[in-house]
Amino acid sequence: MVVGVVVWELHIPGCASLKDKRAVVKSLKDRLHARFNVSAAETAHQDLLQRAELSVAVVATDRRQAQSVLSSADGMVEGRARIIDSYTTFY
Repeated sequence: MVVGVVVWELHIPGCASLKDKRAVVKSLKDRLHARFNVSAAETAHQDLLQRAELSVAVVATDRRQAQSVLSSADGMVEGRARIIDSYTTFY
């Protein structure tokens, strides 16, 4: 069993309020969970308008499968927000 975790530092353009940002982040978390069956949470920068840190975890049978899911999730996130930085860890 392998647990893969990816953390993205995101820039979300066009947010004029925290309510706008929360709507984008919630939508992104819900889509990630529905499409890839991963756990997602906003883990930092909750009080900044156009910045967010989103963390996603997946449990898989092997590292290759976990990497595949996280890479696909990365592509989905990149289509909705600008990724400033990211890192992936496997346990």
